[in-house]
Amino acid sequence: MGSIIGTIVAFAIVFGILVFVHEFGHFFIAKLMGIRVEVFSWGYGKRLVGVKKGETDYRISLIPMGGYVKFTGEDFSEQDKADDPRSFMAKKRWQRFLVLFMGSAMNLFLAVALLAFINMVGVSEPAYQEKAPVIGYIEPGSPAAKADFKVDDRILGIEGKKMESWSDVEMMIQTKPDRTLQTKVKRNGKTLTVPLNTGSRTKYEMGYAGFFAKIKAQIQKVQPDSPAQKAGIKPGDMILAANGQPVYLYQLQEIIKNNPGKELQLRIQRGKEKLTLEVIPKKEKGNVKIGVVFSPHTEIKKYGFFSAFVQSVNRNIEITIMVFNFIEDLFTGEASTRQLGGPIAIANFSYTAFQMGFMAMVGWIAIISLNLGIINLFPIPVLDGGQIFVLMFEGLLRRDFSPKVKQIVMQIGFVIFIFLIVFVVLNDLVKMLPQGWESLIPW
Repeated sequence: MGSIIGTIVAFAIVFGILVFVHEFGHFFIAKLMGIRVEVFSWGYGKRLVGVKKGETDYRISLIPMGGYVKFTGEDFSEQDKADDPRSFMAKKRWQRFLVLFMGSAMNLFLAVALLAFINMVGVSEPAYQEKAPVIGYIEPGSPAAKADFKVDDRILGIEGKKMESWSDVEMMIQTKPDRTLQTKVKRNGKTLTVPLNTGSRTKYEMGYAGFFAKIKAQIQKVQPDSPAQKAGIKPGDMILAANGQPVYLYQLQEIIKNNPGKELQLRIQRGKEKLTLEVIPKKEKGNVKIGVVFSPHTEIKKYGFFSAFVQSVNRNIEITIMVFNFIEDLFTGEASTRQLGGPIAIANFSYTAFQMGFMAMVGWIAIISLNLGIINLFPIPVLDGGQIFVLMFEGLLRRDFSPKVKQIVMQIGFVIFIFLIVFVVLNDLVKMLPQGWESLIPW
């Protein structure tokens, strides 16, 4: 019950902020252009609660799947209001364009501002992600092992795209499940092309290769009365070597697993100090462990004001490119619909971010705000992008379509919009079923 309430609260926070920012963009520019705003609604459908201030009804509506701002004369059937100088349709096309565009623009601006804020405050990030993609560990039986990748291979490119960091590699692999990827690597001074048949993991079918970076292992948590606590290991310690051999996160886990009851000498860095501690892995319920929670070694990155915004813009551009590449892969059948996230998935991730703390929540809101801003610009008639598309087409023809034509276009767009909403909600639900969509087929 607590997790359900937490999920609802987290979703309400995230969704409430995003909807308000988006609709405020429309509202603010409309007021600036002298357009009368009749309704500012959080949600669609029947009005639940609200307050009317001046000429605008500020309300919360029944269906929490978005929001809207209603302008005088926006409804094409309201021909009697078309001549009202404060109606939406009485304004010039460039003014209407700004009103329609500003909702998404505000979401994009919010994404940039929030990531810039994170960059200025400083957050802990896995240190390996921005390093050159040199393989440090290959999971036995994984796609990478079957493709005969080697430790110390330097990944140069995947599918013709240059890979400069592990962040690039992870983004490419995770968005390409169950695909054959031509991977260029440098091995012993020679450049080779290795075909990699990726797998998939989790209910979201995220792409999986099975090779990993040279990730330094850091102790996140030490359990009471565990072998690690008795050995003097503390949270924050970084493991450099085991039994005299340099070791990284996944090798260390393998070494612990394969040495129950045997003493291990761990070389540890604690701040500026280096120590050697002896620990004996203990077998409990079929698992061998020393009683710690490992995490990748992290570094705190901070930027000045201008650098923070530059980094934020660059990051938002990277995510935008990834979104469009994913959409392209969806249409070509190279990406799975399981990787789509609807309101249920967003709610679940929002709760996870909520539990992780304030900065994680800020980062999550930034990502969703960026996606919302992009999606709203798609040329689907009921969305801002669809109305902008119609407006631009009218501009090319130098005449407005008739109210009847516009109504038909909007009705078609509404049907498409409802279909998409139903699909993404069902898609979220079937991820909980053992065989996905196939679970709904009775034969």
